[in-house]
Amino acid sequence: MKMTAVAVNDFIDSTIPMYKLSGYRVETVIEGEIRVRLPYSADSLRAGGSISGPTMMTLADTAMYALILASLGPIGLAVTQNLNINFLRKPRNADLIATARFLRLGKRSAVIDVLIHAGDDPDPVAQATGTYAIPAA
Repeated sequence: MKMTAVAVNDFIDSTIPMYKLSGYRVETVIEGEIRVRLPYSADSLRAGGSISGPTMMTLADTAMYALILASLGPIGLAVTQNLNINFLRKPRNADLIATARFLRLGKRSAVIDVLIHAGDDPDPVAQATGTYAIPAA
């Protein structure tokens, strides 16, 4: 582990202003896994009263980026190459919690799996898989 939850939050806060404004927070970092919370906001609802897909996609991508930072250090140029998401069921209106873990971590890319839960509900509302490009050192 190269960065703590506090260090990851501070780095992203200083480089992506939307992160802090939206309320994203890395809660825990353990070897190869991270947990990110997005507080519930009525601003994230789509027509019909459901938390929007783009909100969950952004959370998944944020969790993947945070995992890269926590594991490899402050690599500002790590970028998303691919993101696939499966919306499993309508989330209840609660904080969204993403848990991300590596499926593969190489020198030039990482494949990451993310599960998103609504509040303390044990059943996930979405699952994402993404690939991040890691710049040469």
